[in-house]
Amino acid sequence: MAQVERKHPPAKVYLTVWFWLFVLSFTAYFIDLMHLPFLLSAVLFTCVALMKAGLIAAYFMHLRFEKLNLIYAVLAPLILLVALVAGVLPDALSFFLHQPR
Repeated sequence: MAQVERKHPPAKVYLTVWFWLFVLSFTAYFIDLMHLPFLLSAVLFTCVALMKAGLIAAYFMHLRFEKLNLIYAVLAPLILLVALVAGVLPDALSFFLHQPR
């Protein structure tokens, strides 16, 4: 039986991805240092986290050529998080709105 030889990307590709992960990590750190309003910093942290998840899934999980699986790997947890927040939010709001002041 003939064996199929799989080619790995050159090390330069992985070093480039590592560099961008490093840049995104420091971006998140500096977002925290700037003391932005909570909502803006939460949105920025989420965007940085999604970019990092996309890079990791695309290059280290080898999903770069499987676009649909890459989309599922990044968006499925986000959709589940939105569902979790939507399920818990009414209870949390009623708790905070009915606290004595």
